[in-house]
Amino acid sequence: MDRNKQMAEGLSEARLETLAVRAGHERTMEGEHSEPIYTTSSYLFDSAADAAARFSGERDANVYSRYTNPTVRTFEQRLAAMEGADAAVGTSSGMAAILACCMSFLAAGDKVVCSRSVFGTTTALFTRYMTKFGVITEFVDLCDVSAWEAAVDSHTKLLFMETPSNPTNDVVSIRKIATIAQSVGALLAVDNCFSTPALQRPIEHGADLVVHSATKFLDGQGRVVGGAVCGRQALIDELVVYVRTCGPTMSPFNAWVFLKGLETLSLRMKAHSANAMELAQWLEAQPSIGKVNYCGLPSHSSHAAASEQMSGFGSVMSFTVSGGQAGAWAFIDATRICSLTANLGDAKTTIVHPATTTHGRISQAERDAAGISDNLIRVCVGLEDVEDLRDDFIRGLAAAEAVS
Repeated sequence: MDRNKQMAEGLSEARLETLAVRAGHERTMEGEHSEPIYTTSSYLFDSAADAAARFSGERDANVYSRYTNPTVRTFEQRLAAMEGADAAVGTSSGMAAILACCMSFLAAGDKVVCSRSVFGTTTALFTRYMTKFGVITEFVDLCDVSAWEAAVDSHTKLLFMETPSNPTNDVVSIRKIATIAQSVGALLAVDNCFSTPALQRPIEHGADLVVHSATKFLDGQGRVVGGAVCGRQALIDELVVYVRTCGPTMSPFNAWVFLKGLETLSLRMKAHSANAMELAQWLEAQPSIGKVNYCGLPSHSSHAAASEQMSGFGSVMSFTVSGGQAGAWAFIDATRICSLTANLGDAKTTIVHPATTTHGRISQAERDAAGISDNLIRVCVGLEDVEDLRDDFIRGLAAAEAVS
């Protein structure tokens, strides 16, 4: 039997860690052990008839790297296997992945229901740009199931949410929201960036589409930018048409980097979660900390839902300090180990002030509704020694207390 077929059979019942290392790679005649990078824009055809068959879709083979590339395809197949999806499509960024969902499945007159505490640029996409195409969006509190029920109607075609949310770490039952989407024939898309399939698999809970900013934890070292959408084959086929036509393409090199990131994803997410839990517990015990938003803490309002739906609580948390915005800035500026950047998902711990960066372009009213106060700090806990991170936070606390 062909060795590639043997390996495919061996992976049919494989667990996530095995899929993360091996899924999607079909070795070439060169017998390579690591996935190759296909840096080519185009492909040769065997004949004029072969070219016609490929362009028409009669033959499933490479045509042009805007929408068919072997390295990107390996990444797509591996991520789909890890998410428990039929298929996936890679995109140039996480926001390109969200836009692809909108452009593929929405039309003028349609309605989107979106959780309120999502990435600020996601909010801007719906409120500033999709409205130009006649698509309206209603925002609801992520954890208020009755609000989701009240918001949907016959015009609703898409429900979109982040769970856990950014940056307050709220979690809702995906299954409950999926049931609401199904009741009106709408699609449910879940941004799984914070959890990744290592900690949460939304499709198992009824989601139709899973969106990723692969830039974050899928890479894990802050090297390249990309995105992806996973789901049923028919839905992904629609997204592929959009990518083919409009061109938000993932580069082969970036896909290869993501493949290397996926190999260690499960190990990293466990370590991220362990470090974050230890720091969250320590922060909660500090008298000058107002509130710690980390769903792994029993004090968090979403702890029960997170414990039921997730196998770990992830790396991202937020907390409030004394002194308002000045106190938050003083805390951030006093740290020496944390990286001051709005990106997250790296091996390095990152820290940022959401109200003036990631959510700075939305209105004050929108920030207030999403729980993003001026004294809120977001941290994505990395893989450093926890004692060193704690010492860094002590420096920040002292600076914030001096301001207040």
